[in-house]
Amino acid sequence: MALSTQRASAFLPSAHQSARQWNYDVFLSFRGVDTRNSFVSHLYHELQHRVIKTFKDDPKLERGTTISSELLNAIQESRLAIVVLSPNYASSS
Repeated sequence: MALSTQRASAFLPSAHQSARQWNYDVFLSFRGVDTRNSFVSHLYHELQHRVIKTFKDDPKLERGTTISSELLNAIQESRLAIVVLSPNYASSS
């Protein structure tokens, strides 16, 4: 994977950003059955290896279940999101 060995500058505070403290650097959004055990697992591993604090949802999250308050909080508390598009992404809740 061609990620830089240094932490990406997008995660470093700038003079224009507020003093908000983020709980996560990245929120991973993906369709579980399509990518969880392939691309997303490799991406998550590399982000962790680069010390980028990443939120990845619970693998036991049932299909069609309403988004939990924990998941909504994680979205709001993340600096940015990486959306992994796949053939069935649009069919997930």
